[in-house]
Amino acid sequence: MSFEPHQFWQSFAAPGTYEITPDAGYRDGLPVSLRDGSQLLLPIRVLPGDGNSAVASLIINQASFAVEDGLSQALADLLSPYNPAVIIGVPTLGLPLANNVARRLGHGRMVALGTSRKFWYRDDLSAPLSSITSPTHQKTIFLDPRSLPLLTGRRVAVIDDVISSGTSMVAVLGLLAQADIEPVAVGAAMLQGTRWHQPLAGWRDRILAPLSSPRLRKMENGAWAPND
Repeated sequence: MSFEPHQFWQSFAAPGTYEITPDAGYRDGLPVSLRDGSQLLLPIRVLPGDGNSAVASLIINQASFAVEDGLSQALADLLSPYNPAVIIGVPTLGLPLANNVARRLGHGRMVALGTSRKFWYRDDLSAPLSSITSPTHQKTIFLDPRSLPLLTGRRVAVIDDVISSGTSMVAVLGLLAQADIEPVAVGAAMLQGTRWHQPLAGWRDRILAPLSSPRLRKMENGAWAPND
C-alpha cells in the first residue's frame, strides 16, 4: 500500500496492517509501531548527499489531530513517572507536541523556547542550533529570561518532535545548563536511528519516545533497508 505525500500521518493502522520486511526493503513508506502494536506508515525521505541514505519522516504539524493526540498521549504516559512540573517545548515542531503533552499532564501552560530574537533576550541565554532537516540553515535557540522564574528549581521535561543526530537536543540541553536547569527527562514523538546515542550518551536512560525508526540505506533493488 502506498500513499500520496499529503496522506501520510493521517491515521493509525491496526497491528499487522503493514508487513515488516527489512530484508526485502521498503519502497515509499516505513511502518513503525506504538507499544500497543498499532502502526503508523511514515514516508521515506532521501537525505542530501549521494542519494544512498534516507530516513523515515514525521512532520507532526502535518499529522491529523487524531495522530497528534495519540502520540501526545503515548508520550505523556512515558513522561508521567518522572513527574515533570513544567514542559519545555523546542521550536519549531516540538511546540505543538509539547503543548498537547502539557495539557494531558494537567499543566496550565508550557514554556516555549524561541528561534526569533526578541529585544529583551540575552546572549548568555542563547545557543547555535541546527538539524538534520535543515543542515545548511543555522539558527539560534533562545530561552526567554522572563521564563526563568517558571523553571528555576522545578522538575522540567524537554520535548522536541524528533531526535535524530542529537545535535539540536545537545544545543538545547547546553542552553538550559547555562541557566542551571537540568531536565528530569527528554521526550520526543520519535527517535530516528542511533546516531544520537553518542552525543546524548549521558541522557539515554532519560530520553523517551513512543516511536522509533532506523536510518535507511539504498539496496541494489532500489528499496530501502535499515542501516542503524
